[in-house]
Amino acid sequence: MALRLLYLIFLRLAGWLTLLARSETSKNVEILVLRHQLAVLRRQVARPRPSWADRAVISALARLLPTAGRLRLFVTPGTLLRWHTDLVRRRWKFKHRREGRPATRPSVRSLVVRMARENPLWGYRRITGELAGLGHRVGASTVWLILKKADIDPAPRRMGPTWSEFLRAQAAGILACDFFHCDTVLLKRLYCLVVMEMSTWRVHLLGVTDHPTGKWAAQQARNLMMELGDRAEGFRFLIRDRTRSSPRLSTRFSPERAFGS
Repeated sequence: MALRLLYLIFLRLAGWLTLLARSETSKNVEILVLRHQLAVLRRQVARPRPSWADRAVISALARLLPTAGRLRLFVTPGTLLRWHTDLVRRRWKFKHRREGRPATRPSVRSLVVRMARENPLWGYRRITGELAGLGHRVGASTVWLILKKADIDPAPRRMGPTWSEFLRAQAAGILACDFFHCDTVLLKRLYCLVVMEMSTWRVHLLGVTDHPTGKWAAQQARNLMMELGDRAEGFRFLIRDRTRSSPRLSTRFSPERAFGS
């Protein structure tokens, strides 16, 4: 491609040298003929597709034209700027190394699916251990993802109720608490502590603060105990959110001890 660009530049230079020996009348006539031919081609060609070498020559010569002359080109000034942007982007485009873990081999994926189907009671952690015994080092999360994509339960239930069944059966004795944050108009972050009764879905807004601490959370738990009154003895379990978005308290605080569970 570089040789083609050099060849086009050589042809243009040779053409310019030839124009020096011609008269002004012949040049003007040729310009009028070329303009008319260009108008005819514009009516017949819907969208020209110049190569990158043609773009380079047109962009270089367009700088020598006056502003009014650039409007007669078959491309707009915005197109010329876009060509230059593409050229700069191509100049600074580097090959990036692929981040993350390497892809799991198809043979290992098929082995994981086969183990799960031949052993319905094996969970993804058991399959991970069996793979390690066979010399395949695969992470437990990878095995879980492979089984999930194959529509296989990564952790089959062996005995006892499921988590949903447990919640429905023990809803009358369960409290769920969680922190969430909200930003004000002035971009100040406030943290809210809420508790919900699982049986009735009644939500208690315990407090809002911009600096949650262990002492503050413990006091909100005591306030809830006073609000529940005699009904507090009927709650046996407390579930809470442990996601990364929850704020970290400055001191250790156990809601289970505060609620008396």
